[in-house]
Amino acid sequence: MKTLLPFLTMLILTNFASAKDGCLDDFEKAKVQAKAENKKILLDFTGSDWCGWCKKLDAEVFSQPAWKEYAAKHLVLVELDFPRGFQLSPETKAQNEKLAQKFKVQGYPTIVITSSSGNRKGELGYTPGGPAAFIKALEKAK
Repeated sequence: MKTLLPFLTMLILTNFASAKDGCLDDFEKAKVQAKAENKKILLDFTGSDWCGWCKKLDAEVFSQPAWKEYAAKHLVLVELDFPRGFQLSPETKAQNEKLAQKFKVQGYPTIVITSSSGNRKGELGYTPGGPAAFIKALEKAK
């Protein structure tokens, strides 16, 4: 029991640390949901535990009520994380690396908007000015 408890604790923490609240971490599930709800997909390529601009985007935009309300109506959110301080599952890590190559991600944060079938519609990065400015830039990118 003493060896099982630390393992279970690590497993639980890894699963909770794998995606922000309200975000999926599985692109295929996101495509199914986006098709069912007739929404676009927002892919957030992030270094959640080390990237300063990613943390700034989370604090200024993604954690704000105005953003959450907008996103719930229009988007399926997917966090594609590249952490340094914790491990993702091998499947999630492989998926994230494959998608970073597919969408030619060169830095973090990179936000890619896709159709429900996964076809690229636009891209942006950190945008200063909070949710309103980010949503405006997102609408232009789509």
